[in-house]
Amino acid sequence: MIAPERLGGREWIVLSLAGLFAFFGLWALASVAGLVPRLFLPPPWAVAAKFVEMTQQPFSGYTLQQHLLSSFGRFGMGFGLAVLIGVPLGLAIGWFRWLDAIISPLFDALRFVAPIAWVPFAALWFGTGIGGPMLVIFSGAFPPCVINAQRGARFVDQRLIEAAQTLGATHWQIMTEVLLPASVPSIVAGLRVSAGLAWQSLVGAELIVASSGIGYVLVKGQASISTSIVMSGMIAIGIVGFVIDALLRQLEAWLQRRRGRA
Repeated sequence: MIAPERLGGREWIVLSLAGLFAFFGLWALASVAGLVPRLFLPPPWAVAAKFVEMTQQPFSGYTLQQHLLSSFGRFGMGFGLAVLIGVPLGLAIGWFRWLDAIISPLFDALRFVAPIAWVPFAALWFGTGIGGPMLVIFSGAFPPCVINAQRGARFVDQRLIEAAQTLGATHWQIMTEVLLPASVPSIVAGLRVSAGLAWQSLVGAELIVASSGIGYVLVKGQASISTSIVMSGMIAIGIVGFVIDALLRQLEAWLQRRRGRA
């Protein structure tokens, strides 16, 4: 048996393609053989044709790209707000123990509330406006930003902090010039988790509190009993999520290389 760490690039590609062929082969077989009615499991080529069609012809008022753009705008605002608030708060909690004692009990309770549980609350407050999805996305993205920033600050080399204190650095200077740079790898690792949860939360929010977007496509596809539309939307969700994670992985790897050369 080949150990995972010894797989070369070619072997990895071959095994990945084999997995994809097996998946799509079983899917096509189940559909064509009638194991599952085509109404509920159309063959892969039917879904691919519908996917292409949705990129060219509007569905529920917009093309698939426009729905994705609408979703990505909500994602950017909710995720960006979570990063802007969560990272500084996490660093502050990691540095000021009294602040940790004040905030952590409430934070630890709220972070276990699933983002989808905020949907009814968001709908009551904001209706179908931008605020509802932003709140749901924020609730999913915020905890990993705080936790990883706090963890990064807690594990900073104490010698760096002592050196800064010896030179007369203020709390603000220590946070911005010592804790933040040293915590960047941990923060970026947290952003990958945060972005994944934010994208998943977005789709959940759009299922109920949006009038456009990729989650809205799923709702309308289900209402029209079109599995091809629903599956096309799911494929689009997966592709965008994969791209977001790949970009953050590249950023994480780049920072690790820079850290290694430092």
